[in-house]
Amino acid sequence: MKEKIRIASGQGFWGDLIDAPYDQVTKGEVDYLVMDYLAEVTMSILQKQKNKNPEFGYARDIPKLMERILPICNEKRIKVITNGGGVNPEGCAKAIIQVAENLNISGIKIAVVVGDNIKDRLDELVSEGEELNNMETGESIIPVKEKLLSANVYLGAGPIVEALRQDADIVITGRTTDTGLTLAPMIYEFGWSMQNYDLMSAGTVAGHILECGGQASGGNFLGDWKSVELTNIGFPIAEAYPNGDVVITKHENLGGKVSFETVAEQLVYEIGDPEKYITPDCIADFTSIQLEDLGENRVKVYGVKGKKETDTFKVSCSYADGYSASATLTYSWPEALTKAKAADKILRERLVKLNLAFDEINTEFLGYNSCHGPLSKEMNEDDINEIVLKVSVRSHDYNSVDRFGKEIAPLILTGPPSVTGFAGGRPKPSEVVAYWPALIKKEFIKPEVKILEI
Repeated sequence: MKEKIRIASGQGFWGDLIDAPYDQVTKGEVDYLVMDYLAEVTMSILQKQKNKNPEFGYARDIPKLMERILPICNEKRIKVITNGGGVNPEGCAKAIIQVAENLNISGIKIAVVVGDNIKDRLDELVSEGEELNNMETGESIIPVKEKLLSANVYLGAGPIVEALRQDADIVITGRTTDTGLTLAPMIYEFGWSMQNYDLMSAGTVAGHILECGGQASGGNFLGDWKSVELTNIGFPIAEAYPNGDVVITKHENLGGKVSFETVAEQLVYEIGDPEKYITPDCIADFTSIQLEDLGENRVKVYGVKGKKETDTFKVSCSYADGYSASATLTYSWPEALTKAKAADKILRERLVKLNLAFDEINTEFLGYNSCHGPLSKEMNEDDINEIVLKVSVRSHDYNSVDRFGKEIAPLILTGPPSVTGFAGGRPKPSEVVAYWPALIKKEFIKPEVKILEI
């Protein structure tokens, strides 16, 4: 058993800093690089891409990234774990194999985890009584089943652990929990029992801290953010020990900041009930977490308690739910807000006159109430230099949304004065992707690990 392992966060979402993974494997010593690419909406985007091209469906930043880091990871024996396989982890693995062949690198094992994608199994599952009721409304998925774009189960650390036990150097998964990416190498390296729920929770908490990339090391920091060097921010690293203790740190020669405050902020991010942080691997009690600031960008996380996992997996589904469009106009002083409000009123009256059907029309006055809405402070309208009027519509009728886009530009010459900006041209209707969260009994899901060798 190793005395400790260092697990580096490389991505917090698809679109995060491209250089972060490279910095993590070149600016200091790490054993694992974990990269989280998936948000709920990402899966639907990837599924739509795969529908257009069967070779797509994964985060296509990965092959280019692997061109840079694969030689380094191979030399340093750094293992890479990512859920960037999306809805096509095998396609992602094949793309990496092509990269390795182009670099004349051989002897690398890539593991692919499949089994999370249940979109093609829905009829079978429904016939067996799994109606995948919406967790928020209780409705059955049956009425929207034919409109589904994606349906993926949140797998946990188990399949990744199995891949590592088969000596995988790179593990590509589909919809795996963000926390499972970090927990898995701890289970594997330290020989943890997956029935030791305190240890499972300790690894889960570490994964939660790493999952948003630079957010735990000074990015998006509400405290003394001006003191943080953000240009060359170093992403967080979990220095894990066999007893479940973890020290959150970063490479010394990069910017950012790891402190009690930055780690604490990340811990309360998106957790719901702090006593019941539910994952496929355990139920972690976030109220048991102890933090100790060791100084020099090192924070110890310890004392985590947990309980047995539930008998269900969460399922993230998305479905097509109509169309939307947004447009903006900028109004300048004097009376910028008054002009913008008048333009909004004129636009709405014209839409009514056209008998268009909208489920929702939403107006924001950027620079006045876009952040706090009705809680925005009353302002003297003459004191506002400029206001950006943003109007958005949503409807199940494509033609109504399309016509809305044709009613914006005319306001420039047929509405209030001093329009100084019209961004983006005539807006086109975009498909609305709605989210459907559900639960499914674990007995219906059988993940599989496939090994590919370079």
